[in-house]
Amino acid sequence: MQAFHSFDFGGAVRIGHAFRVLCVTGTGTEAAPLAGRLGALGGRIETESELYAALSVVIDDPGGCDILVFDCDSLGADDVAQVVTRTLRAVQSRVPVVLISAGFPTHVFPDAREEPILLRAPVSDLSLRIGCEHALRDLIRWAAA
Repeated sequence: MQAFHSFDFGGAVRIGHAFRVLCVTGTGTEAAPLAGRLGALGGRIETESELYAALSVVIDDPGGCDILVFDCDSLGADDVAQVVTRTLRAVQSRVPVVLISAGFPTHVFPDAREEPILLRAPVSDLSLRIGCEHALRDLIRWAAA
């Protein structure tokens, strides 16, 4: 028996098999660079261009996605990170969140699962990959078991 597996996925190695991503970005198209980069990591991407519509999707169906990724700078508001964090904490959401903004002084990968992962923009492929791996650490653990 011969098995073949190519590990070259456009410069990135997939970190999961079809994990579901809700990518919230002001560009709002499937062709958005962030959505494409998340897709290269193995994610099934769904995009949303409106902050409150995305939060409503997560609140109404918490199992509908495995990870939320917000491009805070493209959404226009200065307090996007605070709104997302406060809203999801208020409804006790367990969905992992990655926030990307140039306003963050450095990357933050918190140990607490309810805290969002903060990535300083412009985000590199490596930091995006590490952020997604950190956010999906529980999902990966269950998939391996």
